[in-house]
Amino acid sequence: MALTPETLPRHELNGLPVRIVESDDSSRVGLEGRVVIETTKTLSIEIRESDESRVVMVPKSGSTFEFAITDEAADSAKGSGTASKLADTQPGGSERSEATERAGEDVAYVTVDGSRLLSRPARRTETSGDSPWQ
Repeated sequence: MALTPETLPRHELNGLPVRIVESDDSSRVGLEGRVVIETTKTLSIEIRESDESRVVMVPKSGSTFEFAITDEAADSAKGSGTASKLADTQPGGSERSEATERAGEDVAYVTVDGSRLLSRPARRTETSGDSPWQ
């Protein structure tokens, strides 16, 4: 199954660029980086600042995430409108991280409520059986 904005919650999230759009902890809003570890209830995001990096564990519950997808699905999704939700709410919101700038024009931004991701990652990404995510 191709990675599209519609199917993103059913895919592996590790390695995807992500930005925190909303959170119960306001200090996390605006953090962006790459997902390095996904567990049932959290995303661990590697955040690079200058020449240093750190990993921040963010609970899925109570958070809204914006993922940047850059495969062939981004071309069609971008045409139908996938504006960044965070860009509309932050001063200087048109600025993008270095990772998303390198991705070029073919980027689709997908906003997902963290509660839709609350499950074991292996179970959520199954393609057969009785998974409620199919």
